[in-house]
Amino acid sequence: MKKYIIKRILQLIPILIGITLLTFVLMNASSTDAVDVMEQNTGTSWSEEQKEAVRVELGLDKPLPVQYLVWLGNLLRGDMGNSYISGQPVFSQFVSKLPATIYLTITSMLLTVVLSIPLGILSAVKKNKFTDYLIRVLSFIGNSMPGFFVALLLMYVFSLKLGWFPVMGNDAGWKSVVLPTLTLAIAMSAKYTRQVRATVLEELNKPYVVGARARGVREKRILYGSVLKASMLTIVTLLALSIGSLLGGTAIVESIFMWDGVGKMAVDAILTRDYPVIQAYVIWMAVIYVMVNLVTDLDRKSVV
Repeated sequence: MKKYIIKRILQLIPILIGITLLTFVLMNASSTDAVDVMEQNTGTSWSEEQKEAVRVELGLDKPLPVQYLVWLGNLLRGDMGNSYISGQPVFSQFVSKLPATIYLTITSMLLTVVLSIPLGILSAVKKNKFTDYLIRVLSFIGNSMPGFFVALLLMYVFSLKLGWFPVMGNDAGWKSVVLPTLTLAIAMSAKYTRQVRATVLEELNKPYVVGARARGVREKRILYGSVLKASMLTIVTLLALSIGSLLGGTAIVESIFMWDGVGKMAVDAILTRDYPVIQAYVIWMAVIYVMVNLVTDLDRKSVV
């Protein structure tokens, strides 16, 4: 097992380095000059001498391979550079936004588990009955609606019409997280309800279930004692992958609800062309997905 872990980690190192290289090259392939962006943000006009001095200070006068190696070396030491907009270190800015995103991820995952697993099991048990058809139709509707549409719909109903929750922001305590959580959980629950249903149905059709029924074992005991245990590995793997997508993919929802997390920070950085922040966000997403895949692979290996 230890050899397998070391092997998987060694395989992930070139992937992460390749992602950092691709990110750096794409950022520098833009036609927009970083120094021009910084000049615009100051609201003043710089002379060519001042611009050249800034380029030298930032190391932008060096060849691109040298710039990458310097940037990568700083990154490995925890230095992600400074924001072009705020002038603050990107790492400290990123860390300050991270708790809000983690909080939203945890609440969304909990609600997804509470909704998708019971509904998926119920749909499988009631196969081809009214309950099954109803759950499948609702899952299809929930999975087909874009996240921004769900967010605006929830805002209109629960904030503007009923006034139960704040429209945006995360300074109203637990009420602030309700609508963003619902927005993320609706789409994920719709998707995972169908996957849980398919997994449970597959287990219900296996020979050991048929044999248990033939011996007169109660249906509930078969379901909760055997089928769910066998299905749980697949379900946990799917949910674990969702953690990665949530930690790295809540940008749109955070922007709509003005949730001050990593995703909103990334969208703001894209709009203002704050390249160091964008690079940090891309690396964050890559690390999250790589680590989640590693953990799920190790989980499968330990079970096997």
